[in-house]
Amino acid sequence: MGHREDLLDGAKRCLLEKGFVRTTARDIVKASGTNLASIGYHYGSKDKLLGQAYLALVEEVSDQFDGAGRTRTGAAPGSLERFEEVWSNIIGTMRGPDSLWHLSMEIVAMGDLVPEVRDYLAREQREAARGLIPMFQGGEEPAVGHPDVDTLGKFYTTLMMGLIAQWQFDPATATRAGELTEGLRLVMKAAAEGPRPA
Repeated sequence: MGHREDLLDGAKRCLLEKGFVRTTARDIVKASGTNLASIGYHYGSKDKLLGQAYLALVEEVSDQFDGAGRTRTGAAPGSLERFEEVWSNIIGTMRGPDSLWHLSMEIVAMGDLVPEVRDYLAREQREAARGLIPMFQGGEEPAVGHPDVDTLGKFYTTLMMGLIAQWQFDPATATRAGELTEGLRLVMKAAAEGPRPA
């Protein structure tokens, strides 16, 4: 591995051990066996490196979201069964004590202490939205400017952030995939039946 890869690997380890705010450039250098100058040379800043390290960690677990494009049950894309299975897989990545999702909550709560990381990750949210759509709906990721990114994609990322918050705050009472799916089914039923008479 070269310095760029070593830095990314060291930054990932530091994030999981210390989080965004407490990780220093010296921590990354120590974990990666590189030098301070290489952070600026390869990534521009410590915060940009931490943002890329976080996205790399998320990418490593994202194959678990939909079984790398396969479902255990063969649930059809767009179905309630597919919705439940993908959310069950995603929630599975939130259950362990070493879940990386505490880092998302750190950015929400303390992002003003690492504004460059927060701004970088905020820009990357659109990419996350694009990536979630085919997991639930099938097909390919929509193009960057496609309207589904700002509707369906944001719908899924909003659910994801809510679940992350619940699972980090109190796993014992956090929403399960079956509960989330039943909630969606009830919303769909109410929409199909139309407004109730006053």
